[in-house]
Amino acid sequence: MDISNLRENYTQAGLTKEDLNTDPVEQFTLWFQQAQEAQLPEPNAMSIATATADGVPSLRTVLLKYFDQSGFVFFTNYSSNKSREISENPHVALMFPWVTLERQVIIKGTAEKISTAESLKYFTSRPHGSQLGAWVSHQSSVITGRKMLELKLDEMKRKFKEGKVPLPDFWGGYRVVPQTIEFWQGRPNRLHDRFQYTRTNDTRWSIERLAP
Repeated sequence: MDISNLRENYTQAGLTKEDLNTDPVEQFTLWFQQAQEAQLPEPNAMSIATATADGVPSLRTVLLKYFDQSGFVFFTNYSSNKSREISENPHVALMFPWVTLERQVIIKGTAEKISTAESLKYFTSRPHGSQLGAWVSHQSSVITGRKMLELKLDEMKRKFKEGKVPLPDFWGGYRVVPQTIEFWQGRPNRLHDRFQYTRTNDTRWSIERLAP
């Protein structure tokens, strides 16, 4: 299938250095709010790239659950492929593909486990079914079929029917501490506006325009 003629000419907006907040987290907050206001489906969906110690990459989509000046937090099974790769190589990249707004945000940094207390706080806020699901799935492992998951779910429903679902010791959050954050705005003729923030110390960032 030849899809070489499938293209869009990006014309919605431009981006200048003067438009940007000096703090990339504040700039991300603005763009995230605009993605919500545009009613994009799951604006917190982000691709996360990890790699093994010898550099073999993996990519998948996860959901951002909260962020602040300390970093961007998502949750997963600690025995998953992504977790094993993070333990070998903590350098990761995140990408928010807000295509409808002709925007991307790309974050590069290091991933670190959050505290058990922080994971528990989020876990208790999840719907009951999602709490049970964390116990059911040994993420990334090979299974014989969906029936296995359904039987395990029934088992967990019986096991925890009398009380609260506890936090699994193999499940929790990671915080991605950013070193660079790039804001990408589509422009006509593929001459896109790209600005990259680079951390210079704990509180300061430099801003550079990148060629499209």
